[in-house]
Amino acid sequence: MLQNPRILRTCPQPFNLPTQTSTPSPSSLQLLGTSQHFPILKQQCRLSRRELAIYSNSCLLLLLADGSRARAEDVTNSDQLGDSLTNTPSCTERKPTKQVFFDVSVDREPVGRVTIELYGDDVPVGVERFSKIVSGAAGISYRRKEFVKILPNYVQHGGLRSYGVDAELANKTGSNLATESLVEEWERMYEKCPGTKNVAGSVGIIVRDPSKPPPKFKLVARLGKLQIDQEEVGTDPNGTEFVIATKDSPELDASSLVIGRVVGGMEVVQRISEVKTVQENTSSPYFRVAKLIGDKRAVVAERGFNRPYSKVVVTNCGVIQ
Repeated sequence: MLQNPRILRTCPQPFNLPTQTSTPSPSSLQLLGTSQHFPILKQQCRLSRRELAIYSNSCLLLLLADGSRARAEDVTNSDQLGDSLTNTPSCTERKPTKQVFFDVSVDREPVGRVTIELYGDDVPVGVERFSKIVSGAAGISYRRKEFVKILPNYVQHGGLRSYGVDAELANKTGSNLATESLVEEWERMYEKCPGTKNVAGSVGIIVRDPSKPPPKFKLVARLGKLQIDQEEVGTDPNGTEFVIATKDSPELDASSLVIGRVVGGMEVVQRISEVKTVQENTSSPYFRVAKLIGDKRAVVAERGFNRPYSKVVVTNCGVIQ
């Protein structure tokens, strides 16, 4: 770097004041401006504008060199991170094991067929459950069931009910609507696959609800004694609802287990996403407070958001291979 010999020669120790054995008193500090060393200090450190400019440019070059070296290190680290992510096996390139289909109608008007291939080797529990419901082997099926939510990034099918006729038919065939095994499989795939799982065209089943509020504690009287009881707010999904992503939907990664992807009829899914829906009102302060305190009316109101005005129904479904 540039160095000015005159600066180094004339100012070897510009601030080397006379040393004192004891702490200077206020009177000695006041005499600093009139002592004999002050004119010498001022005379030795008198620099021209040119010398100051050269010195400042040298310091600037040092700073620029350090900054470029730091940026080069950052670029190297980012390249290494990108290589490591690139070398990670992609979870979107999976081998399909079987195909299923859905025939869909909007207000009783057929709009086409959606063909889906399933990843039976990667998510065997979810694929087996989904294919049994599609084929009717579980005693219940997606036939005559509706799509209940249409959002900008995905469409959601309502699935089966955990009570009533659907539950009775499932019990007759010994089908279990519990989601414990599905949640375990979701946890395994969530750790295995980095990045967004629910990409455009992917199909996933809802296995958990991360937005569900915690249970409410209340005092109840039983047999003349007060006891603490828990009241569940909302219900857990039963693993029969499924979603089809029209765009990359990272918001679904916390609740959806990806089991396949659409290989035919994506225009039908786009047609479903264009159906007019009920306007969402989650920004209302009244709704926020009700949701925060666990009011059941907020849960019921939330179910009605983004519901289609038209009836979007699966008229027929089955397994192709």
